[in-house]
Amino acid sequence: MEYETVIGLEVHVQLLTRSKMFCSCHAEYQSAAPNSLVCPVCLGMPGTLPVVNRKAVRYAIMTGLALDCGISTHTKFDRKNYPYPDLMKGYQISQYDAPVATGGCLVVEVESGDGPYTRTVGITRVHLEEDVAKLQHIRDSKDRGNRYSLVDVNRSGVPLMEVVSEPDLRSPEEARLYLTGLRSILRYLEVSTGNMQDGSFRCDANVSIRPLGSHEYMSRVEVKNMNSFKAVHDALEYEIERQGRVVEDGGRVVQETRGWVDERRVTVSQRSKEHAHDYRYFPEPDLPPLVIDPVWVEELRRSLPELPGRRRARFVEQYALPPYDAGLLTGARATADYFEECMALSRNGAVPARAKTIANWVLGELGHLLSRGGIQIQDSKVTPAHLVELAGLVESDALSATLAKTVLEESFETGNSPAAVVRERGYVQISDSTAVESAVESAVEAHPQAVADYIKGKETAAKFIVGQVMKLTRGRAKPALVNDLVKKKLEKARVVNGS
Repeated sequence: MEYETVIGLEVHVQLLTRSKMFCSCHAEYQSAAPNSLVCPVCLGMPGTLPVVNRKAVRYAIMTGLALDCGISTHTKFDRKNYPYPDLMKGYQISQYDAPVATGGCLVVEVESGDGPYTRTVGITRVHLEEDVAKLQHIRDSKDRGNRYSLVDVNRSGVPLMEVVSEPDLRSPEEARLYLTGLRSILRYLEVSTGNMQDGSFRCDANVSIRPLGSHEYMSRVEVKNMNSFKAVHDALEYEIERQGRVVEDGGRVVQETRGWVDERRVTVSQRSKEHAHDYRYFPEPDLPPLVIDPVWVEELRRSLPELPGRRRARFVEQYALPPYDAGLLTGARATADYFEECMALSRNGAVPARAKTIANWVLGELGHLLSRGGIQIQDSKVTPAHLVELAGLVESDALSATLAKTVLEESFETGNSPAAVVRERGYVQISDSTAVESAVESAVEAHPQAVADYIKGKETAAKFIVGQVMKLTRGRAKPALVNDLVKKKLEKARVVNGS
């Protein structure tokens, strides 16, 4: 029997607020000493009262609007009860039946062997809650009795926004693309860093299989402990295969929570899967219902930036860029802004060829340098003006493309403009035929075997000779001139040898 995969994702997003969700403690806990950012409220001391963080509510509304959700005019907070040592109060303040936003969608564009297609993923809800404390489990490998857990309360109370999708995803790749798309939106809105590695963007996946063509939902498994997009993809692939084996062997998939063990590349059972009634939700008595003013919502709607999907479509239309390039450029808001500033500084910015040239530099050599140095593009010493200047030097034949990479690297390290680097280093392209001919002669004489190979019909030998000429001229020779002169020299050698 053929089976269909059904996946729904729950994403927990730490919000970029200065203070915690219900108290004034600092929310940036990553580098703080354990238990140093705490107060009676986030410690869960008796008699303390929570106060809602207005900015967190604002960020949740903005996210809901960006996902085409409806925004509730009346919402409230609830107590989610479950016994676990990371809950300082014995319950978590969350939202249950009246979330901030409901009923949106996110469109995912997928490349497949059968061609590209789109998947519209429904957004069930966007709601607010508080994060829990952080547990550190200490295990002595030599002394099994020496095992204990430490609690760091700094994270307790940090604002969390949960984005819950409908079970509309049908493959691990669709799930990965959904997550990258959602993170891109959050970063455009500047509501979260979206970094999975530090826990500010955490994903739980609900996955099940069912007979192809069926519309009934089968027992689902929740998969946790995935700290990268690749981990989500790999964990889902494994879990789908595991459930398929269980069913094919005549068994029944048990509804449970499983954890992904990255080192072993498997999911393992953790506990039985809870139902909503297991949490004994009830309205938070210490917080009044929250009334969201529609006027405020419309103000926030007008303040939203151009979002990645719309910006990508505009880049394709306005700059005649390939959809793939446009997608890479608009994946991060800072990269898209950098590219557009480059285009604004370009005198021939309306020419599609210039847009493609700039895109190639941003995504190619500059992107490589940024990645190698662990630097964000907005912090690069290579300004948009520098990159436009470099492209102009190449287009005017003042600089070869090969040498331009060297110039870019020096500009990246020093912050000097490409023109200044060229002047200081003497990186002027050699267009004089006599000088280039001399280098060609030297390269041919030094590599008789390559010449012999060309005479025998091995055309790639010409590329080798061209490379040697570029080495001799330190990349300064005009490539088109080198290719022309090398071709003439080798053809002459072929005629002399009677080939």
